[in-house]
Amino acid sequence: MKTSLRDHLKRGSVAGLATMGATALLLTGCGAPPEAGGPTATATDYTGCIVSDSGGFDDQSFNQSSYEGLKKAEAELGIKVNQVESKTNNDFEPNLRAMVTAGCDLTVTVGFLLGDATKEQATANPDSHFAIVDFNYETPISNVKPIVYDTAQAAFLAGYLAAGTTKTGTVATFGGVNIPTVTIFMDGYADGVKYYNEQKGTDVKVLGWDKAAQDGSFTGDFEKQDVGKQLTQNFLDQGADIVMPVAGPVGKGAGAALNEAKAAGKDVKLIWVDSDGFLTAPEYKDIMLSSVMKQMGDAVENVVKEDVAGNFSNTPYVGTLANDGVRLAPFHDFDSQVPAELKSELDQLKKDIVDGKLKVESEASPKA
Repeated sequence: MKTSLRDHLKRGSVAGLATMGATALLLTGCGAPPEAGGPTATATDYTGCIVSDSGGFDDQSFNQSSYEGLKKAEAELGIKVNQVESKTNNDFEPNLRAMVTAGCDLTVTVGFLLGDATKEQATANPDSHFAIVDFNYETPISNVKPIVYDTAQAAFLAGYLAAGTTKTGTVATFGGVNIPTVTIFMDGYADGVKYYNEQKGTDVKVLGWDKAAQDGSFTGDFEKQDVGKQLTQNFLDQGADIVMPVAGPVGKGAGAALNEAKAAGKDVKLIWVDSDGFLTAPEYKDIMLSSVMKQMGDAVENVVKEDVAGNFSNTPYVGTLANDGVRLAPFHDFDSQVPAELKSELDQLKKDIVDGKLKVESEASPKA
């Protein structure tokens, strides 16, 4: 799939260079899941566009999931699609300008780092519609729909799962860049481990993230897989047997280190993020315990359908466990290795979070 996707992306894409300074704005806002209206008669005249961050559309993570959502809308509605990959942060601004020039009706921008560039182009082009994945604005912008996720909820379940299945009593996580859409995973994961310890009287350790100090291990970008591999090896050397990278394509470096450890006879596992890694990163399926999923494809598809139907709204969509916007992926080949009691506990934890009996909190969580 990766090769065919890359080949497809080379057709009809645009590119450019400029500078952009990303500003960490507070994640706020809430809203119901996007509900698509029926397509209008002018769907074939509609152009939906998308701009990736530097991870590219074949990152086996959030860029790819968002892109696939747009492609589903293309298949179902017959709209035109245009896309452009950003190679560096300096590409964001010119890539967005190129989409406006190309006459895009809706441009989806993927990732927290595109927040400033999206705001600038949306403000300069009030007749164009935009949607941004993983970013929200303190002051809403009339023609920008944020698509954000309370990922800490699902990551909490992943932390509890990791604590309940570790053989060494040590698990780990690391991030790509220290930004809210990364640390929200790490907060939830650490809290899930902590909750397991409180419930079971155990002392499972988490390497790579200290929630109280908001300090941990980061590779510095979403590109250098060798750094992710080295971090993972360091965790393995310290006794970790389950690792959750929150770093887009850099997660492949973690997968490579864990695959090598498994080949050497170690019982190690990987927890993927954003998409179901068993399906999107099959080269690691032999070590894939589960994934913390954000249903970005569904959200992007529905936002496009809403816009085609003339129902665009800048009300943020917030994915939660309650609306299935975030979830813990199936255990796939590891299903038989997850005890039935642990599965039942995870089901109950999900219910308690949805019902509000159990609060999962992160500084980066979207605020209601």
